[in-house]
Amino acid sequence: MRIWFLCKVKYAKENEQGLLKNVSEQYLVDAVSFTEAEARIYDMLGSVIRGDFQVTNISKSNFVDVFFFEDIDIWHKCKISYIVSDADSGKEKKVTQFMLVTAHDVKEAYDRIHESLSNMLVSFRVPEVTESPIVEVFPYEKEDEELLPPPPSHLKPLSKVKAEQERREDTRAANNSSEVGSFSEEEEAAELREYNED
Repeated sequence: MRIWFLCKVKYAKENEQGLLKNVSEQYLVDAVSFTEAEARIYDMLGSVIRGDFQVTNISKSNFVDVFFFEDIDIWHKCKISYIVSDADSGKEKKVTQFMLVTAHDVKEAYDRIHESLSNMLVSFRVPEVTESPIVEVFPYEKEDEELLPPPPSHLKPLSKVKAEQERREDTRAANNSSEVGSFSEEEEAAELREYNED
């Protein structure tokens, strides 16, 4: 499951009159830790924001899923609620979750969240949809692995370690079987000598 971090960024933005004005914006980043979230937000915004910027706050968000539609980049926060029953006690429990979806307005966001969750096995309600102050969402992509520091030189991938282990076991098994074979041939020769002497 993805962990989404809400990052608040402060920087001087040029307005329509050409004047610099300090602004604070929110970004959502998919990361495994606060440290990675900070590294990713600096990397993502470094090429976008001209001049200096400062990450003033990073917090774990309560979003469980994000749905992006390419026609618009206005994010809407959707509150989803549904009922689940406890298998052991049989009691029903109300679950509330928050999700993000891009849409032109609240009505479209409502329709799109229903469309995105159409495969849910339980029936759900969308009691609340509000426009979010989040400017952009950065999901984890495979190419982002370049941002991660390389593993230490003394560590090997698990697949390589397992392959080496299997090779050693095969070699050991082959050596043991050849030793057993040669020992039994010597025994047979000794038995033949004893038989011939009789």
